[in-house]
Amino acid sequence: MVNVDAVFAGGGVKAFAFVGAIEVAESKGLKFQRIAGTSAGSIIAAFLMAGYTGKELRELLDELNVEQMKDERFSALPFPVTKWINLYFRQGLYKGDALEEWLKERLAAKGVRTFGDLPEGSLRVVVSDLTQGKMVVLPDDLKSYGIAARNFSVARAIRMSCGIPFFYEPVKLYNKAMSRHPSYIVDGALLSNFPMWLFKDGRRGGWPRPVIGFQLSPQDEVRPKSEMKNAIDMYKAVFGTMTSAHDKRYISEEHAKNIVFIPIKEVKATNFEISEEEKEELILLGSEKTKKFMKTWSL
Repeated sequence: MVNVDAVFAGGGVKAFAFVGAIEVAESKGLKFQRIAGTSAGSIIAAFLMAGYTGKELRELLDELNVEQMKDERFSALPFPVTKWINLYFRQGLYKGDALEEWLKERLAAKGVRTFGDLPEGSLRVVVSDLTQGKMVVLPDDLKSYGIAARNFSVARAIRMSCGIPFFYEPVKLYNKAMSRHPSYIVDGALLSNFPMWLFKDGRRGGWPRPVIGFQLSPQDEVRPKSEMKNAIDMYKAVFGTMTSAHDKRYISEEHAKNIVFIPIKEVKATNFEISEEEKEELILLGSEKTKKFMKTWSL
């Protein structure tokens, strides 16, 4: 058994590929001691720290009806009208409550409800505070909001990190000392989609364990040039730049030798209509790429 720290990137439904990667990692004797994640990667991270195995994760995600995660607010108005009302007044098409409830139930099944139920420092989740314009690492930074980390819901933290802007409504986080002015929290991918910088590699005199990362993109990915003909194009370009620039620089500096790159381009992060066949293809790809990585990775 080899103890390692791990980092899982965001990527929406593409995260099914992580299941195959984890199954291979476990078969090679890797045991995750600390895990960090952003967005969909934070879901995987939380389940692993709660005690789910790769096999259990496969069963867990198999039972998941991804389409049900699109929980619209009820309205007597036609959907197109409701959609724009929700976007304007609630800043999101869907509530995100269904996702949080599913997370809460599955984590509770392993006895995990708050960060106090996990070993201290074992799980770290990245979110973005739009109100204060800063990156926030949970549970570490909760103290700056006057909140006790050990009492904070893990499911709520994951829901925050998965809050894709305009897709899910932002989560309001109230500062105990300034409760009248909440912070609007959204997807951590805005500021760091692959927070491998959170852990130091023990083989270079830092932490006494190696770090392995799981990234849902090719190693040599180059973003295509963005054509901006309207405001929507500009938003996509801004979002894409923010989710990749910081982490690509870090990956370059680290020479990428500790990262499993799983190239997925055909599946969109928000493809909630993903088929069972597509899920299996993603899991298989994650497995194949991790097997290849493990052949050359040195501890």
